[in-house]
Amino acid sequence: MNEGKLHDTGIYATVSVFGEFTYAAGTWDGPRRVIVKAEHLCQGANTRFVVTNLPGDPQALYDDLYCQRGDMENRIKEQQLYLFADRTRCHDFVANQFRLLLSSAAYVLVETLRRVGLKDTELAHAQVSTIRLKRLKLGARIRGSVRRIMLHFASGYPLQNLFLRIVDRLRQWRPPSLVFR
Repeated sequence: MNEGKLHDTGIYATVSVFGEFTYAAGTWDGPRRVIVKAEHLCQGANTRFVVTNLPGDPQALYDDLYCQRGDMENRIKEQQLYLFADRTRCHDFVANQFRLLLSSAAYVLVETLRRVGLKDTELAHAQVSTIRLKRLKLGARIRGSVRRIMLHFASGYPLQNLFLRIVDRLRQWRPPSLVFR
């Protein structure tokens, strides 16, 4: 049993219990192992069931495999919804492939921004939609020359210092070298 987190009032805000049992649905060829996570939050009960054939501790399987898989599905959903990977409406395969390539490149850039530039900020674990809304959709005048691109923000822009810190982190960051064998 996971004792959970102690709330300010002295009561536990979350209590979790992991267990397992076997179950055979009518359409299945035989019984299967089901891992259960029974959790009580401040908002009420939250029960999860995972059907698996993997051996191991129920809590470890849930935390290490199932939650990571769910997190990866969330990243795929972010790319589809907020970076428009689902916009493959062309009749030409190559055009659709190119759109998906651009969406994938955008995801790599946003993930690098999240991991490097937004590290230790309130947006370090934010979704792509939040990063787009709060950090990429900015009102600024852009001036370019042969040597540089300048962004001119309004003097009242409240996040100038944070923006400069993010730019400085990205400027100092060096990507890991790629070794092809």
